[in-house]
Amino acid sequence: MKRLFILLFAIALPAAANETIAADLKIGFVNTERVFRDSQQALKAQKKLEKEFQSRDQEIQKTIKQARDLQTYLEKEGLTLSEAERTKKQRELANLSRDLQHSQREFREDLNQRRNEEFAGVQERARKAIVEIAEKEKYDLIIENVVFASTRVDITDRILKSLDR
Repeated sequence: MKRLFILLFAIALPAAANETIAADLKIGFVNTERVFRDSQQALKAQKKLEKEFQSRDQEIQKTIKQARDLQTYLEKEGLTLSEAERTKKQRELANLSRDLQHSQREFREDLNQRRNEEFAGVQERARKAIVEIAEKEKYDLIIENVVFASTRVDITDRILKSLDR
């Protein structure tokens, strides 16, 4: 009987201590995806990127239309064209497609690089806001990427308000 009591006490003591520690622990969660999507800085960065890359995107769209039009022309008129003319148009389409793929790849690479540059500033300001709130409100732990977080520990709205000031 004494052994059973000691065993139960040994099991119950750490569980009680963990509950006490957990009760004193202040944890917060920040949804960084929302911060990058909804903060004023993120929206400004997105608009800046759209404006910066708009003309290149329009050129690519223009080239896509040209390639589609040429493809449609070859499908409709291909049988009535001379062999030389059809070969010329097919070569033209192949060159256009190759140039288009090259332009699209460069566009994506440049856009991704600029997006990373722009959002690095947003991330830096967000980190400062998170640390400021964590220190001011005496958080023990702030977590960003989680599978689940209740609204009770979600401080994303406070971070957004802090960033938008």
